[in-house]
Amino acid sequence: MRADDSDDDRIAGLAFAAARGDRQALESFVKATQKDVWRFVSYLSDAGRADDLTQETFIRAIGALPRFSGRSTARTWLLSIARRVVVDQIRHERARPPSAFRSAADSVTEIPVGERYEDRVEWDMLINDLEESRREAFLLTQFLGLSYADAAEVCKCPVGTIRSRVARARDDLMQAYRADQDRTG
Repeated sequence: MRADDSDDDRIAGLAFAAARGDRQALESFVKATQKDVWRFVSYLSDAGRADDLTQETFIRAIGALPRFSGRSTARTWLLSIARRVVVDQIRHERARPPSAFRSAADSVTEIPVGERYEDRVEWDMLINDLEESRREAFLLTQFLGLSYADAAEVCKCPVGTIRSRVARARDDLMQAYRADQDRTG
């Protein structure tokens, strides 16, 4: 579900007003973008850390708001910051020994009405098993609704690379799903 241009314009307006010190605009900016940031970081990392990573994203973004120029949408700019926050967290964790086992069920986010919990866990596990760059491109375009160009900007790579990663992610997901169905079916 792609945000329409008027929503992007509204969010950019809120970002510019927040940069000028408008507290109401800052609050509205956070409310308008918080869900997308949380979903993105929860898939790149895990749901158990998503609240902290989302908070860190907004801390960094608020400090950087005066430098937001509007060359990209505010949502794209913010998701670029979120991506850097997750990368920094991963680097930090790799420098330290693991502290706890992470269950696949920890990655469950919103369970759509009418869908079984088990199906959602399985879907999350399949997505989490994707190679990192494919998972990132897939989530940005298919879950958060960014255009391929915006996703390329977030990932700092060419648009064709995003298209390729999304196509390969779809293929990987279908193969993994079929293999799982063959095992359980």
